Amino acid sequence: MTDETGEPAEQGRLRTKGKRKLLAGGAALILLATLAGTWATDTWPFSGDERYCWGAWQENSGPDFLSDKSLKEENGRRTAKEQAPTPQRPTGSCSVTIDATKTISDDEVTHRTEVMLDYGPVPKDAAKQASWVIEHLGGDALPLPDGLPGTVHSLGGTIVLPKRCDTADGRPTVVTLTADSSSTWTRGTMSAPAGLGGTRSVAALLVAAANRGMAAAGCAAGQPFELISPMLQLPERTESLYGEACRIPGFTFDKVTGNNLEHQVGAVDRDLQSCSVRIRRGGPLYDAVMVAQPRLRALLDGVTGDKPPAPGWRGTGVFTDDYAIVRADCAGRPATFVMVSMPSYAQKAFTDAVSERLGCAPLAPRHTQPS
Repeated sequence: MTDETGEPAEQGRLRTKGKRKLLAGGAALILLATLAGTWATDTWPFSGDERYCWGAWQENSGPDFLSDKSLKEENGRRTAKEQAPTPQRPTGSCSVTIDATKTISDDEVTHRTEVMLDYGPVPKDAAKQASWVIEHLGGDALPLPDGLPGTVHSLGGTIVLPKRCDTADGRPTVVTLTADSSSTWTRGTMSAPAGLGGTRSVAALLVAAANRGMAAAGCAAGQPFELISPMLQLPERTESLYGEACRIPGFTFDKVTGNNLEHQVGAVDRDLQSCSVRIRRGGPLYDAVMVAQPRLRALLDGVTGDKPPAPGWRGTGVFTDDYAIVRADCAGRPATFVMVSMPSYAQKAFTDAVSERLGCAPLAPRHTQPS
């Protein structure tokens, strides 16, 4: 018996059965190849290394606090909590916590590191804005390279998002990264390295979180932030204060007072300059920041008003007992000066030194010596 092709029917059935086997085998190979591809890219249905903070940070991607090897060596455990921003609620937070325990000389030492991210607007209140700027842009903060609007230091950083991510009332949205780490044993508690991997690593963590945060909040557009160039370095380390604070003429202390102080020369460029004076082994005393980078300067939009801060001062601003904020044109660019807890002579010294370096007229009033 033959079929319509002229072949014996049994031979035709065998040929068809063979084709089905080949098709099934081919489909299986395609499925395996597809699954292998998803495994390689760490997508469904296989699970690779964990991701944290809106998917921005991947386990075993570099810094010690994300390393499984470090966890095993320290008998540690990593946990995370997060709330991603959304277009309806453009604020978010995330924390990655590492708890570890080890025995040293029969003493149990517990170590805790917490790395935190926040996504949201700067404060509304002018006093809080002044403190926020000093905290995040002053001290030992380094400007991000490649024109990125932000700063980093060894335990954190800040980046200001594009204008399209501003709040309805015009405040910039920022992503901040902070870290805290300590070791505790029977004799007390002391600070410990957080395992962030240095300022370059902090910058990479911050940029990745900013890009993911913008995507989640629905304001990502155009090119994402990209970190390419090396990090700049501060000109000096924190050191004891024996003369002029931060090398600023006129910002001086008597010898007895100066012996108990230390200062930090911060960033010094056309976009940012900072100076901090601390009580040795204590807290802050005086802080000053000049910011001219447009998106960083936008952090203080609306708080300087439209009048001079005091008689004889150039620009607009406000002076209070706790802080001073002044904005003025400086060599063709608006520059904003924030000074916290600084006496009048120190405010004048800082603004004079910065305006002279930038090549613009002084902000503080000029006084003519009597003849």
